[in-house]
Amino acid sequence: MATLIGGATGALTSAGNRVDGGCPASAQPGASGGARDIPAAYLRLYQAAGNAYGIPWTILAAIGHIESHHGRDLSTYSAGARGPMQFMPATWTAYGVDGDADGRRDITNPADAIPAAARYLRANGAPVRLREAIFAYNHSTSYVDDVIAQARGYAAGKIAETTGDDGCDLDGPVSAPTVIAARVIAYARAQVGKPYIYGGTGPTGYDCSGLTMMAYRSAGIAIPRLSDAQYWFGPRVPTGQEAPGDLVFFDYRPGHSGPGHVGIVYDVPRGLMLVAPHTGTNVRVQSYRNYPGGVVGFTRPYARHH
Repeated sequence: MATLIGGATGALTSAGNRVDGGCPASAQPGASGGARDIPAAYLRLYQAAGNAYGIPWTILAAIGHIESHHGRDLSTYSAGARGPMQFMPATWTAYGVDGDADGRRDITNPADAIPAAARYLRANGAPVRLREAIFAYNHSTSYVDDVIAQARGYAAGKIAETTGDDGCDLDGPVSAPTVIAARVIAYARAQVGKPYIYGGTGPTGYDCSGLTMMAYRSAGIAIPRLSDAQYWFGPRVPTGQEAPGDLVFFDYRPGHSGPGHVGIVYDVPRGLMLVAPHTGTNVRVQSYRNYPGGVVGFTRPYARHH
């Protein structure tokens, strides 16, 4: 049951458009045999809303299962929650979505209610703070546990999304173009889960440029300490030609255009990087194509040594 715990936090897009950050569509989990209980129309809506809002579709499906058994039980409970995702009227007023573009935001229409649930979860911290977002949906720790357990049952293979760290999967080998790049990636992968610490260069925590500097140091290459200096250290790589082990730079400071943040390209087809994002987060795998501020550019430090 989605309950209102404050006004809508920022303008979030309807399900037709991808919001920044979160899990890219290619990193969404597949459907397991356990997902056969989901009606085909609902499955498509869960997956579309998950892609649009950067949230694991399995989480949306798990909520839909618990709240209405995917629309099979549309009772209105004494608290007043309605529809397949069991929205309270006040919450619907703040977060309702016209998902099928028919000019109406219908609390009983799954094409509207499912993306609205994704919008609500996103506004409350998903996918980075996934457990907290689910708790906001229904203030019960057992509800959170039930949703995550059900989501795991719907997913084919591991779903790293339910850790609450990030929406993207770290599983599987990634082909690196050189031995040096492979060492850089291996070092950074080994730091996943360690906290962001401003000024940190390990081994217990890192900031963004501390992680990249130490990853390259592990491969025998010295690069500057700070992100802007790392950017000018180069050499530059044209967008679209980036490879695993390259550095990717961003500027998330309004009104500026310089490189204020850095990560390590990890998986080019899925647009993923290894990064220490900011205070209060951990080193993680995250999309670089949808990162706030946009990509400033790429560099390939090991190319200076060849």
